Amino acid sequence: MHVLKFDWNPITGIDIVGNFKLHFYSLMWVIAFIVGWYIMKRIFTKEKVSLEYLDPLFIYTVLATMIGARLGHVLFYQSELITQDFFSIFLPFKFKGGFQFTGFQGLASHGAAIGIIIGMYLYRKKYRYKSLLWVLDRVVISVASGAVFIRIGNFINSEIIGKTSGDFPLGVRFVQDYYSKYEIVRETGIKNVQKAYNAVIDNPQFSELLEVVPYRHPAQLYESFCYIFVFLILWYVYSKTSKKDQGGFLFGLFLVLLWTIRFFIEFVKEPQGEEYINWLGLQTGQWLSVPFIGIGLYFMFVYKTKSKVG
Repeated sequence: MHVLKFDWNPITGIDIVGNFKLHFYSLMWVIAFIVGWYIMKRIFTKEKVSLEYLDPLFIYTVLATMIGARLGHVLFYQSELITQDFFSIFLPFKFKGGFQFTGFQGLASHGAAIGIIIGMYLYRKKYRYKSLLWVLDRVVISVASGAVFIRIGNFINSEIIGKTSGDFPLGVRFVQDYYSKYEIVRETGIKNVQKAYNAVIDNPQFSELLEVVPYRHPAQLYESFCYIFVFLILWYVYSKTSKKDQGGFLFGLFLVLLWTIRFFIEFVKEPQGEEYINWLGLQTGQWLSVPFIGIGLYFMFVYKTKSKVG
């Protein structure tokens, strides 16, 4: 029995012109980057680092995150795009089966993490005011805050959904995930897609269409909620302890916390992509998380800098 249950059928964006739409998911990314910028500005000001280095750091972080996340998704979950629709990897358009504006869809957090590490390395090669670990130890605080908003964006989009929730007291019916736009128009006879989805929920005439939609775990919200605590823990350790001076500790702590959460959340998430691993009962996201956790533990407890980080 679902004590806390609701049907999820959101407006995912605002129509601008033609097929172009301002997606709330994209807006969540914008908010994530803006919040991250202000957090880093506060850190720079607190540590008396020139703000002239802040905007380049922001640009490197944005590009590294987006490129890494996109390439990570393609390599880990949708490698068929390389041969079937290559240009859709880099452009917000679909070319196979007809030209269509889609926005940037398919972003993997594991790829984003790798991209950020590479991006910070390249940033540090050009701007040598602090060490690479100093940059990583502080950037991950902003990244943790951004992860909160990204998962909210996934929830708005009804993507990265959870497994069916069974007797678990919390369940969400993702109507837009269950019925495609074509299917909902065909089943209801209503040509306006959003009105068709609304009718399924609000009109008793279409109640049978809603009844077959399964209740699922809102895995996106589980992750988003947990990432709030990742951010708070990192901020506390940074601002209230001396660990911020131990090069790599905050970076390692971030890796351990975030990817441990991701590892366990995967148990209630549906596998992503057509090509996914399922070894020993563990999915692709879990296997990809294990190395990050190991690297994090190394930087927390094994790696030692020869001098104070900076």
